[in-house]
Amino acid sequence: MKKGAYLFLAAGILPAVATAQDRPNVVLINLDDAGNGDFSFKGAVGYTTPNIDNLASQGMNMTNFYAVQPISGASRAGLLTGCYPNRIGFAGAPGPRSRTGINPEEETIAELLKKNGYATAIFGKWHLGDSEKFLPLQNGFDEYYGIPYSHDMWPFHPQYKYPDLPLIEGNKVIEYNPDISQLTTSYTEHSVDFIRRQTAAGKPFFLYLAHSMPHVPLAVSDKFKGKSRQGLYGDVMMEIDWSIGEVLKALKETGVYGNTLVILTTDNGPWANYGNHAGSSGGLREAKATTFGGGVRVPCVIMWQGKVSPGSVCNDLMSNIDILPTIVEATGSPSPSLKIDGLSMVPEILGTAGSPVRESLCLYYHKNSLEAVTDGSWKLVFPHKYVSYEVNFPGNDGQPGPLAQREVTECELYDLRRDPGERLNVIGHYPEVVEHLMEVADRMRSDLGDDLQGIPGKNRREPGYADGANVKK
Repeated sequence: MKKGAYLFLAAGILPAVATAQDRPNVVLINLDDAGNGDFSFKGAVGYTTPNIDNLASQGMNMTNFYAVQPISGASRAGLLTGCYPNRIGFAGAPGPRSRTGINPEEETIAELLKKNGYATAIFGKWHLGDSEKFLPLQNGFDEYYGIPYSHDMWPFHPQYKYPDLPLIEGNKVIEYNPDISQLTTSYTEHSVDFIRRQTAAGKPFFLYLAHSMPHVPLAVSDKFKGKSRQGLYGDVMMEIDWSIGEVLKALKETGVYGNTLVILTTDNGPWANYGNHAGSSGGLREAKATTFGGGVRVPCVIMWQGKVSPGSVCNDLMSNIDILPTIVEATGSPSPSLKIDGLSMVPEILGTAGSPVRESLCLYYHKNSLEAVTDGSWKLVFPHKYVSYEVNFPGNDGQPGPLAQREVTECELYDLRRDPGERLNVIGHYPEVVEHLMEVADRMRSDLGDDLQGIPGKNRREPGYADGANVKK
């Protein structure tokens, strides 16, 4: 599938993998601030993740997978809608009482699968707006238990004062300032219960397990406290691994493991200036909140028994905006009515793609700044200012370390095959590569614009606005 494939998808032309009789269940697990080196099969040190490793051994490891933006809310907006966040007017990480959120006109994975008879649930962090109109039950989910934004957006954040953290069930706050050491366990218990109930009812289901960890402040239940050799961060990762194991066990015990598509990824890279409370980028440059590799290249594992070859590896370029069209095709669900940017990965995961599905990915940040573009092998970085984590004194024990303000002053080109850490600028040696990636960027600027060049773009949609919001368009 090549350029414009999303147009065919939106028109419903792609063949469906599933029939009404064999619709697979879908479990989408999204971690928070985990890095590309945070699983033991990816080289993590001081703790093990046997359940995640087993998932990878039973499925496909996507080695060239990108979060569409390096920040929680925008990344999740892209994940659930299949769109560049700036296409749908979504930016950043909305805090408490945010005036904007997901537009009700945008269709989420849950809404599309619900039209196909699926039961839908999210347990965990939402982060697409905290007004009631933005919450999961108004955006395709039958059930919701979790927090509306990051758990550092409350009075104990090191820099800001926020209202008490709400724990929400359905549309109602059931508790303020819940014990965050119990979040992983409670999300897991709700997930297992949901699987058992839907399986007993004979209904296909979509489970979105959106863990709050390993985002700071870190917290772990007593059953994993002190269990790793990597301090609290290792303990947290071991508990997340336990959680995933419990979900997989529930799928097996209810007899639906063989008919369930499981996808595991993370929203962005690690928050590196938290030092020993931060994850590992696996040697990639920078971290969260930058469009360098450490901020946007994230792990992804896909398991679908009988469809995906066990222990397989895919090195082709993909993004979390490709997850929606992949799930839509795999389940035979209706396609979005509005234009999306994601491409179905089904040919890749089934091993039937003759060539890479995705030819390029544009890396925007902030409201609408095009900071880089990649074709998977090469990356062209445009002039922009950024916050750097590569300083001499990282944070420690929950306190953040200093950051540096840096700037890319001229375009830079990196050969990601030989230099995945983006250390050697080779822009003077490959003019044809630069020309090609510039053309990709110019097409995207015409479509979505670019604040760095003062280009408004033609095809951006409005976000959702909270009732009574002072709308500035």
